[in-house]
Amino acid sequence: MTATARLDLKMDAADKDIVSRAATLLGTTMAGFVRVAAKEKALTLLDSESRVTLSQRDFADFTAALNNAFTPNAALKGALTAAAKVKRA
Repeated sequence: MTATARLDLKMDAADKDIVSRAATLLGTTMAGFVRVAAKEKALTLLDSESRVTLSQRDFADFTAALNNAFTPNAALKGALTAAAKVKRA
């Protein structure tokens, strides 16, 4: 691995001891352990935040809305009319 960026980290002695012992169990350095752990946590968080989870009821409502014919309401009809007038002007 070629390091191209640096991250300095301060932690209290008890946290450092925990990280050090965990790194030793995995046979890696503290820096390697922290790097891998931080990346795993970041990827997990980014993955969960990029998904939308729906209940079965919400999913059924969503798919029904996609599959059923769309009828614009009065507000949308008014906005489309106003937009058409602006476009012609």
